[in-house]
Amino acid sequence: MSTETVWSGTAKERLGAADLPEHTGRAASDTSDVVQLITASGTRIDDPQYSPWVADVTSEQLLSLFEDMVVVRRIDTEATALQRQGQLGLWPPLLGQEAAQVGSARALRDDDFVFSTYRENAVAYCRGVAPTDLMRVWRGTAASGWNPYDVGMATPQVIIGAQTLHAVGYGLGLQNDGVDSAVVSYFGDGATSQGDVSEALVFAATYRTPVVFFCQNNQWAISEPVTLQAQRAIADRAPGFGIPAVRVDGNDVLGVLAVTRVALERARRGEGPTFIEAVTYRMGPHTTADDPTRYRDPDELTLWAAKDPIDRLAELLRASGDLTSERERAVGESADRVAAEVRAGCMGLADPEPLAVFDHVYAEPHSGLAAQRDAYERYLAMFEAPAS
Repeated sequence: MSTETVWSGTAKERLGAADLPEHTGRAASDTSDVVQLITASGTRIDDPQYSPWVADVTSEQLLSLFEDMVVVRRIDTEATALQRQGQLGLWPPLLGQEAAQVGSARALRDDDFVFSTYRENAVAYCRGVAPTDLMRVWRGTAASGWNPYDVGMATPQVIIGAQTLHAVGYGLGLQNDGVDSAVVSYFGDGATSQGDVSEALVFAATYRTPVVFFCQNNQWAISEPVTLQAQRAIADRAPGFGIPAVRVDGNDVLGVLAVTRVALERARRGEGPTFIEAVTYRMGPHTTADDPTRYRDPDELTLWAAKDPIDRLAELLRASGDLTSERERAVGESADRVAAEVRAGCMGLADPEPLAVFDHVYAEPHSGLAAQRDAYERYLAMFEAPAS
């Protein structure tokens, strides 16, 4: 669905200012001050600062957010199965992080731009990336899955943290163009230990670029717990660079939507970057090459399963009477249709021609590349069967 259609309007007229709260240092495990609008049990609660930012969200839009999360979880399940069956080389699951990705992505306008890691498949889905295009890189049939300018989202970055600098550069371009678009950079808790992220925060603060730094703290950097690399909450790092920060319950899709709207509004008004730490949990492995049972306590998984982002929104919608059995069945059927499209699309991807490696390398013709292509073409010709 179109973000422009579903999430039209702004809270600017209602609130005027988009100030973020002041935070003092606290332990990385402390979640006492996270923004939360839907509890783990599915109860809607009021926050005087952030509730007004989602006051315009209707029951139908909440159902839309629920469907988004169910569909992307189903995509994730299907892609994981495809990898286990040898049809994908690798897959980075997002199980448990659906609310953080869907809630933030649905706050964006069509003219905003996203720079992500390899795990933001839910963000890509919300931006309009076709399910088959999500499979191309992991199937090994393309170097990238889609044209970034078609959907306002760069192709996934595998180099940890590099996309934060890309986002700041894009934000500088937005400033030079004189537009009020914004840019969001997604990264994980592990990436905050990379120098690139610190450099990006320095540049963003210095030039007041319209960037939202969105950290999904899923508690694990592969096998390293966040409490080992962060002695304080990750959000506490940003104020040291002069960037306001907020922590949000990353399993609360409505809370994530609210804080992202605030951050985007600050960016659009020229007030500079914001750092969001979405406290969530990676329910599955880091990638399908990982075995989390080797380093993770199963009791921890049980604890976070009780905070499941889809279950809590479902409970809220059932309690209000908006999620009927018929509607829930229809959502499930929609998810199954998308999963079938993922599988069929993946299996139908053809291997690229060898010379396709030279396509889309430069925007304009390049003599050096042309010479390389010619040499490679002559090399390949050596293996052709001689004419009889």
